[in-house]
Amino acid sequence: MFAVYADAFSSDDPLSGLVVGERPDPTPPEGWTTITVKAASLNHHDLWSLRGVGLKKESLPMILGCDAAGLDEDGNEVVVHAVISDPDWSGDETLDPRRSLLSERHQGTFADKVVVPRANVVPKPASMSFEEAACLPTAWLTAYRMLFTQGGLKAGDTVLVQGAGGGVATALITLARAGGLKVLATSRDESKRARALEIGAHEVFESGARLPVKVDAAMETVGRATWSHSVRSLRPGGKIVISGTTSGPNLDDAELTRIFFLQLQVIGSTMGTRSELASLVNLLDATGTRPLIDRVLPMEQARDGFAAMAEGDVFGKIVLTR
Repeated sequence: MFAVYADAFSSDDPLSGLVVGERPDPTPPEGWTTITVKAASLNHHDLWSLRGVGLKKESLPMILGCDAAGLDEDGNEVVVHAVISDPDWSGDETLDPRRSLLSERHQGTFADKVVVPRANVVPKPASMSFEEAACLPTAWLTAYRMLFTQGGLKAGDTVLVQGAGGGVATALITLARAGGLKVLATSRDESKRARALEIGAHEVFESGARLPVKVDAAMETVGRATWSHSVRSLRPGGKIVISGTTSGPNLDDAELTRIFFLQLQVIGSTMGTRSELASLVNLLDATGTRPLIDRVLPMEQARDGFAAMAEGDVFGKIVLTR
C-alpha cells in the first residue's frame, strides 16, 4: 500500500529520513480493525519522530501520522483516536504509563490503511468532512481536554490563550469561543493576532502585555517565554493548564510565591480520552464550529507539508488526503 514513513533519523535535516513510497498492507491483530484512510493531518509530533524523539531506531521503518478519518470495515465514516493504551488498562487511557501514540510503537495514519483497536474508533457525523475530522484527534483533542476537563471552564469564564498561531492554541481559541468563554489571546506576530480575532478571540495582545482583566484560566503551550505572564494574569484561585513547552521547559522564575499566595493551580494535560474525542466531535457537530485548515495536499505531496511545518509557515492544520 501507499505510505509516508520514516526510515532514518536526523536532528539537523529531519526531512532526509522521510520516504514517500510503499509499505506492506497491515494485518489487524485480535481486537483491532482496519480503517481505510481518507484524510490525515500533520502534527509537530511527526517532525519530532523524524528527529528520533519518541521513536526507537529498531522500530524503523515507521509509517508516520497520528490523526486520521476514514471508513471502517463496514463502510461507516469514522475518526481514529490516536492514543493506544495497554489492553489490560481500564479508565482514563491518558494516565496509562504504557500508553503510546500511533506512529510510536504502532504504524501510523499516513497510508492507505491503518489498524487500530476497535475501541479507538469514533463515528464521524455527516456534517463534517473527512479533512475536518482528521484535524481532531491530537491538537483539537488536547485543546478540548485542557479547557473543559482539566480546566473545568464553563460558559462566561475568561480564558487566556498564549501563543496564538500554533495548532493547539488555534484549537483552544476556536473551542473556547464555541463553549461560551471570553477569549483573550497573545502573539508576538501582528498577523497572527489578527487571525486570532478572525477565528474567535474577543481581544488580542502582544506577548507579555498587561491585560485589562484577570482571567479564570491561562492555557499554556509555550512554557518559559510566557509562564510569568500567565501566572500574573490569573485571578486569585485561577488555573494554568499546560500541555507543552515550545519555548523550553526550564524557568528562570517559576513565580512560586505568587502561586502559593494567590492559591493558583498548575495542571498538566496530555492528549485526551476516546470519550472526550466523541464529546469534541459532538460539540463541533452541534455548533457548526470547524477546525481551521491551512492547506490540503494529496498524500503524495507530504514532503511539501512537512517542509511548511518545519519552516513555521502555517496557521491551522495541514491535511493530507487519499
